Amino acid sequence: MSDPVVLYAEFTARTEQLAEVERLITGLADDVRQEPGNLEFTVYQRAEDPCRFFVLERYADPSAFEAHLSAPYGAVFNAALGDLIVEDGSQLSFLHPTAPATVV
Repeated sequence: MSDPVVLYAEFTARTEQLAEVERLITGLADDVRQEPGNLEFTVYQRAEDPCRFFVLERYADPSAFEAHLSAPYGAVFNAALGDLIVEDGSQLSFLHPTAPATVV
């Protein structure tokens, strides 16, 4: 059995584009959460800077993550996001656990 794929994406909306970025990421979240291999897609905004977004993503395994990358709505989202954010695309950081997960 493969380990889950866990990552976070960060990006900063241009101030004048904040409402549009919120609309786009909400729609993407709705789509991604329907993917069979998606375990989590949680969108956060920094309390001290609502233009800064942080998205925590978890997928059941590498195949589920690959399926996510192949979804057509992801390409549409990324193309639309490009001109609305400060960075040159979402900044991705892949994570791995340092200790066994605990069930709460």
